[in-house]
Amino acid sequence: MITAGDFRNGLTFDMDGSVMQIIEFQHVKPGKGAAFVRTKLRNVITGAVIEKTFNPTDKYPTALVERKEMQYLYNDGELYYFMDMESFEQLPIDKAKLGDNFRFVKEEMMCKIMSYKGNVFGVEPPMFVELKVTETEPGFKGDTATGASKPATLETGAQIKVPLFIDIGDVLRIDTRTGEYLERA
Repeated sequence: MITAGDFRNGLTFDMDGSVMQIIEFQHVKPGKGAAFVRTKLRNVITGAVIEKTFNPTDKYPTALVERKEMQYLYNDGELYYFMDMESFEQLPIDKAKLGDNFRFVKEEMMCKIMSYKGNVFGVEPPMFVELKVTETEPGFKGDTATGASKPATLETGAQIKVPLFIDIGDVLRIDTRTGEYLERA
């Protein structure tokens, strides 16, 4: 059991039959009245984000979310296959459980598979990936005064904005959390 007064970012707990993860929390002690804890929570199964206020003495059972490192193999329509590198078992995961940032993952990359009580609810790709540019327009000289950017298509099919000096064939380092170009690799 965990009390609301012990909340920390990233902590998971069971609230009304749902597994919630704390995104943000703030202990508030007003000059008048009792203290309270203001939080922003994400339901790890559905992805819904809510804001809720707790009494610091409220108690909730902790929820253990299992994160297992697995290798992405291939997709077959709506199913994406991952392999456990210890037992070599393959696990099919429905496309609906993959996040938007999965568009930066290519075959043979390692991902974290998140599950609660044996039910897979999400896939966490690596934070940074290196991908090759397969399609982009050429940049024009003298067009850099505004810090302009242009669209580029990566080898996974994902589209991002890149600086004008990036060409086809360049390998880029991408932050999968934000989908932003970081640097050339």
